[in-house]
Amino acid sequence: MDWGKGIVITLIVFISLMVGLVTICVKQDDLHLVTQNYYEEEIKYQEQIEKMINANSLDYKVLVYDTQLKKVDLHLPVGSKGTMHLFRPSDARLDQKIDFDVSSTNSNAFDLKSLKAGYWKLKLTWSENGVDYFHEEKINI
Repeated sequence: MDWGKGIVITLIVFISLMVGLVTICVKQDDLHLVTQNYYEEEIKYQEQIEKMINANSLDYKVLVYDTQLKKVDLHLPVGSKGTMHLFRPSDARLDQKIDFDVSSTNSNAFDLKSLKAGYWKLKLTWSENGVDYFHEEKINI
């Protein structure tokens, strides 16, 4: 085999590889943005910062994840209302939102056994006594 045939074969293999990779990239359908309303949420971020400051000023831990039982306990006062957003960064189709209303101190546990194993972010937004709060926790299920 001479140099000409080697160069032609190398170019054919390289072009085939590139066409294959481009085809794979184009056919992927599970690409998701982190959020659909990115720019609107960016403008509202100052409000989010204030909610985070309010949550950090609390003298108790709001969210406790039990790795053995795969459940989340909310330690919020009675009368608190809000939403827990279960956010899966790798696949937006698995995201869930759970609304809650704390009516007693015993009914604040959420079972997470049904969630797909892996990395999750729990985003907790709630209000109590007219003050808004936000807390985020990263967990592995």
